[in-house]
Amino acid sequence: MENQTRVTKFILLGLSNDPQMQIFLFLVFLVIYLITLVGNVVIMVLIRADSHLHTPMYFFLFHLSFVDTCYSSVTVPKMLMNFLAEHKTISVSGCIAQMFFILFTAGAEVFILSAMAYDRYTAICDPLHYVKKMNEGICFQLVSGAWAIGFFHALLNTIFSFNLFFCGPNQISHFSCELPHLLKLSCAETLTNQLVLLTSIVIFGSSSFLLALISYIHIISTIMRIHSAEGRHKVFSTCSSHLIVVGLWYLPGFFQYTKPSSISSGALDEMFSVQYTILTPMLNPIIYSLKNKEVKRALVKMLMILFYLIIFKSEST
Repeated sequence: MENQTRVTKFILLGLSNDPQMQIFLFLVFLVIYLITLVGNVVIMVLIRADSHLHTPMYFFLFHLSFVDTCYSSVTVPKMLMNFLAEHKTISVSGCIAQMFFILFTAGAEVFILSAMAYDRYTAICDPLHYVKKMNEGICFQLVSGAWAIGFFHALLNTIFSFNLFFCGPNQISHFSCELPHLLKLSCAETLTNQLVLLTSIVIFGSSSFLLALISYIHIISTIMRIHSAEGRHKVFSTCSSHLIVVGLWYLPGFFQYTKPSSISSGALDEMFSVQYTILTPMLNPIIYSLKNKEVKRALVKMLMILFYLIIFKSEST
């Protein structure tokens, strides 16, 4: 291994090598990225600006929008540059850095989703103690814990990645530097890295999923005990947005990182990666905006204020 040439750069092959298709994909993903940024920033601004949204549920939603913005920004800008670049290269250190932030933001997101599930469980199943159980200090601890676990998960896998040695093919059949793709290119033994990755995903991913699952089992049980159909619908509508987001995130992400290598394919990997790294961060603010009356009310209020400011400014000039 010492006599072999060390690879210093990788080539990200992306989604297509057809120049015309690359221009088309650039435009499509540019629009998606802009919608992601605008949607999530609007959600964050609404929550900060409207006092009616200063509740635990929207505190978690604020952090979900923030982590979605970060998560999408880790991969999409580089992918957009590569659609137009002749040489689609990234340094090994840059690739490992991107991998770290992918794992960091993804880990933080799954535990923020778990915290949101616990918030809905407390609000629906134990409403009399909701204010006490979900006070400002506990909400801050839950979010801080989510970011800390995400950081530890990313740091653990990144430390072991420094033992990898790249000497052979330097082409990554993907648009980003996800860890499984790096392991395939390593000339060194990757069994330890695979075990660390699988163990960390099983422990952190399963624990966050179980927390959300147990919360929703209790929520559904409580909803089913409500005699009125209108009452059941009203209660379920308060958590339906979060339930959709959980499904969009966990199903493709968990399958991507735990599926056997025997059923792995480039097209399948790219499809799942696009789903949970690009489409889900765009869909989250749309889902919460369309299915949440308070968010829609705050949005209409903000638009009216902006409209009146524009009219007043034009009349004054």
